[in-house]
Amino acid sequence: MKTSISAQGFTLDKDQQELINKKLERISYAENLIVDLIIHVKEDKKFYFDTTVNYRWGANAHVTGDDFDFAAALNKMMDVLDQKVKKDKDKVQEKK
Repeated sequence: MKTSISAQGFTLDKDQQELINKKLERISYAENLIVDLIIHVKEDKKFYFDTTVNYRWGANAHVTGDDFDFAAALNKMMDVLDQKVKKDKDKVQEKK
């Protein structure tokens, strides 16, 4: 799984980068199913996480999360991402 993280409107510091990497461990069970994980973080009064997941079977998923707090916005996005990845993983396994 290749992960790409970009920040817009602010500079992502080391602690924030580590927090994102730590939270991404929640979807490590699907590492072999995900080709790319592209995360755009934007700060404009709030933090906005805009994430695209590209699966190895050609599909993709798009999830977002926002909050005034960086960690809270990340957690909201991760909750949705985790559910989406589980749902897509189960859907693909049902077809086999």
